[in-house]
Amino acid sequence: MFNKNVKEVTQNEAETIIGPSIKVKGNFHGEGSMIIEGQVEGSIKTKNYLLAGSRSQITANISAKNAKISGKIKGNITINDYLEISSSAVINGDISTTQISIEKGAQINGNINTTKNEIVDSKIK
Repeated sequence: MFNKNVKEVTQNEAETIIGPSIKVKGNFHGEGSMIIEGQVEGSIKTKNYLLAGSRSQITANISAKNAKISGKIKGNITINDYLEISSSAVINGDISTTQISIEKGAQINGNINTTKNEIVDSKIK
């Protein structure tokens, strides 16, 4: 990770794991970290860390404290602190965050808004 202050979550630490063979529809709201490798349609909100792996296919608006995106996202992304976008990521939607890193090769079709102040999202807090 580029930001050394943000620790990437492991499977043992994640509260929710959606594996690569799983396809779900619904609204996911939680306080713990999430790992998504499968297909999700709905909304995703966590007060903690979100890892969208390289096999993930997400059609949802996403809200989290920190996140690493490596898969395909169709929806808006709101990250309160730090967002890392890997080279394999394909994002179709707007991004709001305070800190961002984007690896060469990532595809983003949307607006990126960064602000030094914490993004206030009443649905996360």
